[in-house]
Amino acid sequence: MNKAFQSPELRKKILFTFFIIAVFRFLAHIPVPGVNTEAIKGFLQQSAFFGLFDLFSGGGFQNFSIVTLGMAPYINVSIVMQLLTVMIPKLEELQKEGEYGREKINMYTRLATVPMAILESYGIYFLLSKQGVLQQLATFDLAILMVTMTAGAVILVWLGELITEYGIGNGISMLIFISIIGRVPAGLVGFINTVTVDNFLNTLIFAALAVVIIASVVLINEGTRNIAIEYGRRGTRSGKVSNFLPIKINQVSVVPILFAVSIVMIPAMIAGPMQASSSAKVSQIGYFFATNFHANTLLYNVVYFLLVVAFTYFYTSVQFNPEKIADDIKKRGGFIPGIRPGKNTSQYLKFIVDRITLAGAMFLGLIAILPFLIQSYVGTASLTLGGTSLLIVVSVVLETIRQIESLTVTRSYESFLK
Repeated sequence: MNKAFQSPELRKKILFTFFIIAVFRFLAHIPVPGVNTEAIKGFLQQSAFFGLFDLFSGGGFQNFSIVTLGMAPYINVSIVMQLLTVMIPKLEELQKEGEYGREKINMYTRLATVPMAILESYGIYFLLSKQGVLQQLATFDLAILMVTMTAGAVILVWLGELITEYGIGNGISMLIFISIIGRVPAGLVGFINTVTVDNFLNTLIFAALAVVIIASVVLINEGTRNIAIEYGRRGTRSGKVSNFLPIKINQVSVVPILFAVSIVMIPAMIAGPMQASSSAKVSQIGYFFATNFHANTLLYNVVYFLLVVAFTYFYTSVQFNPEKIADDIKKRGGFIPGIRPGKNTSQYLKFIVDRITLAGAMFLGLIAILPFLIQSYVGTASLTLGGTSLLIVVSVVLETIRQIESLTVTRSYESFLK
């Protein structure tokens, strides 16, 4: 880090990143006019669904600020665009066109963020008004509210892209990272206040588990299975060149958790309106959802775990195409020792990926329900980061460190040449 600050270019990038982060934190404390923030804060303590929104808006939802939506619209659109890229041939061809294609897809993603933000802003207003947290607004006031929240979401996307272009790391991920760690100090204070002589042993167990879990996340996130590949080449003594095809254990990062959490929270989200229904059956279903589908129930976490595993397999199949990779290896004159090129290579790669995905999916599932496990077996819920938060924090830290090291090495190499 000292070497990074010795370089004027890197120092400028780091300071610019800090400046954008400060702007983001400032925006998170500018409330939308005419909203009772105290009522919203009380409601968030009882709602895991909106608590997730607050997490990704850096406390913006709790203050009902102009950045209440946070990165949620952009993340949702990005996930949908990734799926559409696989399903729609024209988008797939566009993605293969290199930098130009990626820029076009990013532009479509940014444009689609606007209607998604409008939809989500109205959805938040509708749900909070049904819960009695927000008062019913006139059409003009509602339009102002939706435009303000949509503008805040677009501003965050713009700030994230500024970090990506002029700062350090991926801007969108960096802002989400800041949103998450921004909650740590308050959680740390609450955790320390809960420590007593009676639960001191559980506190030590919790601390040891935290270290083991973070180390495990780093290991799985960075772990790869290297498959040996040999290429025939003239002019070498052995007549062949060996290489490796690295296959990551966790190829899909936090995407399965994002998918799963958006589905598993739907029952809790609609439970309130259903309970208020005049139909007895609908009201009973709403009561069942409210009772059994929240973060502290077994049913919720079992469904959550199964959804994460299922989505991990699904998204891995979307991201990793054994037939295409086997064909690319064959075209380059390569082969896996002991495996015939073509179909046999494809089947071998599929077998390897299925086994690795099983380990990665089980790990992601366990990380996703980590708060429930810690609270059940250690007896403390303070300072507990969910799977999504933990994976994002680890991924962003590692990626930022790699980028700083890469820029430092590049700078040192250029100085050496001069």
